[in-house]
Amino acid sequence: MLVGPVRRSLSSTIAAMSPDKRSRQRQMPPRRRAATVKARPSSDDAHDVVYFRRHADDDPAGTSPGRDFLNGCPTKVRATMRAVLVAVAEAPPKRYAGGGYWESMKGDMTGWFEVRVDGPKRHHYRLYCQLDYEATNPEVDKPLLVVIAGLDKPFRTELSPADYAAVRALGEEYLGRNPRSIC
Repeated sequence: MLVGPVRRSLSSTIAAMSPDKRSRQRQMPPRRRAATVKARPSSDDAHDVVYFRRHADDDPAGTSPGRDFLNGCPTKVRATMRAVLVAVAEAPPKRYAGGGYWESMKGDMTGWFEVRVDGPKRHHYRLYCQLDYEATNPEVDKPLLVVIAGLDKPFRTELSPADYAAVRALGEEYLGRNPRSIC
């Protein structure tokens, strides 16, 4: 057993040997976070909602099938669809729960997303969208939620494979050019 001055000197020696991390933290300058370099838009970013516009080589009138469809929908359907598009774009899309309005498609339409709204007399309205992370348009700095086309159908009916093929063809036309043809 250690007594008197030996105990004091031993405890002061041990205290001198063990570093006090709190005092070091005050002396060290704070570390700066490395700057992140953004190579291209990310699926975690908020998206911009844009509409596909047909190129003059494919359609001299330069129509926008998705926007034209949306503008022809009943007022309540149009307002709901626009609200869903804005909410999905801000979420971003992979974090948006959907609530039955925003659905990813399967089968031949894998990679497509559908905004689903029921209108008057239970008539069904659908907008077909794609997410684009490869667009090189100069005015684009965010990923895009692109409205390609829209279709409607009566209650308890199905769209035909030809309808879906027409939507996919418009999608291929959109992706076929970069910079993209948007409005």
